[in-house]
Amino acid sequence: MPTISHPGTAELQVPGSSASVVIDVTHAHEAWKNIPYAEQCVRSAAMASLDRGFVGEVSVALESDAAMQALNLEWRGKDKPTNVLSFPSPQVAPPLPDMPRHLGDIALGLETLIAEADAQGKSLAHHLTHLVVHGMLHLQGMDHETDADAEAMEARERAILAGLGVPDPYAA
Repeated sequence: MPTISHPGTAELQVPGSSASVVIDVTHAHEAWKNIPYAEQCVRSAAMASLDRGFVGEVSVALESDAAMQALNLEWRGKDKPTNVLSFPSPQVAPPLPDMPRHLGDIALGLETLIAEADAQGKSLAHHLTHLVVHGMLHLQGMDHETDADAEAMEARERAILAGLGVPDPYAA
């Protein structure tokens, strides 16, 4: 059971270890509060996606499409909203002893997620879970810039999602 240190943050125990992972979820867009399962989907997907042995922190911002459009323009030069953005933390030096490693930040756009889930005939919970997994894999260095990289990332996503009971998002 997670211990809540302040609203939106849960410190979760790593199974079989005294170590913990902090998943900080911020409702930057109030409408996310109308989705009661959002934080649980985020936390479950984030924990399932972490490389074995990771100890540290991840921040997830539940945003509006307007905020996602601004972030997408600033960081990717694309003036349109998007479903998920990942911002890996630079690892310029090893973390100090007793200091948690910050893996990075993920931002999710509510209106785009809803529209995509509807268009694809998926539940919002499953689509949200998939995109958190996708974002977490980006934070851990995976990408889909080449066909081979995309295949490897999608295979890892499928495996993680299957473990969470989420159907294959790439099935035709």
